Amino acid sequence: MYFSSDNWAGAHPVISRRLHEAADGFASAYGTSDLDRKVADRFNEIFEREVEVFFVGTGTAANSLALASVAKAGGLTFCHHEAHIHTDECGAPGFFAHGSRLYPVAGSNARIDPAALAAAIARFPDGGVHFGQAAAVSITQATEFGTVYSLAEIDAVKEVARSRGLPLHMDGARFANALAALGATPAEMTWKRGVDILSFGGTKNGCWMAEALVFFDREHAREMPYLRKRSAQLFSKSRFIAAQFDAYLEDGLWLQLAAHANAMADRLREGLSRSTRSRNAWETSANEVFAVMPKVLMDEAFAAGARFYDWPVPADQPSLAGPDEVLVRLVTSYATSTAELDALLGIIG
Repeated sequence: MYFSSDNWAGAHPVISRRLHEAADGFASAYGTSDLDRKVADRFNEIFEREVEVFFVGTGTAANSLALASVAKAGGLTFCHHEAHIHTDECGAPGFFAHGSRLYPVAGSNARIDPAALAAAIARFPDGGVHFGQAAAVSITQATEFGTVYSLAEIDAVKEVARSRGLPLHMDGARFANALAALGATPAEMTWKRGVDILSFGGTKNGCWMAEALVFFDREHAREMPYLRKRSAQLFSKSRFIAAQFDAYLEDGLWLQLAAHANAMADRLREGLSRSTRSRNAWETSANEVFAVMPKVLMDEAFAAGARFYDWPVPADQPSLAGPDEVLVRLVTSYATSTAELDALLGIIG
């Protein structure tokens, strides 16, 4: 009963087979192979326009290099205070973006509030040399709290960013899960909403190790070949990332895997809604579920073999869990089965 993270799941068999096939023979290096070019064309098809794509090995690398590509001296990137780039990347975004800073913004359930964003940006007027320069805005889709920005909510954030000419970055480590939850197309959820740069994740959704930076504005991608090389993310045998994406994106496999993970989360949410021992902490839409339960029940679940994380109670919801209760995060994946989900619910339900 593994619900700690979708990073715990292995690689989907179709993707594993494609990796094995790519291991034979010779192919030109550093992203110049026929397979690399084929996958780049596939990204163009998926996003319904020509894009610039750069493969990297981790989501942290994708996010950090995205922000480095739009960095300014003394620059600030505005993000939610619970965003992964702010809480879980060990300062990498600032390190790779030449000492730029992250400026946390409030908003319910890990989604930036546009009014709060406007107020935060207003604190850094152009020409205020002592304060630094507004450089970019970053949103996480799906968020760290399992919520999803609607298309209208992305529009609202972009309008604030556009008012100061700031590029909009989307951390899409769980991009496919958000897309499946909204029922939108990749284009509708990104560049048609004004997103300039996307961190496109595959690792959490059945790939072995495959992340990509997708630029909808080629001007922002101008320095990326050098930034990627300097950060040691230009893999000589990049065909092995390309092979993963080739299988992942073929015949809609990526969306099928995300839809399954989301469906398992739906089943979990429904079970918790009927539970007399646990409860949903807040409404989620993708493949992360947050629940409140007695600590003794969490210990029982662990003793029975379940694996999930206890989670810090959000600062803006201090009364969410009682004195003897804990907040936990449960994550489903493409590999989650109905049997193990029902076994978990049999314990915590």
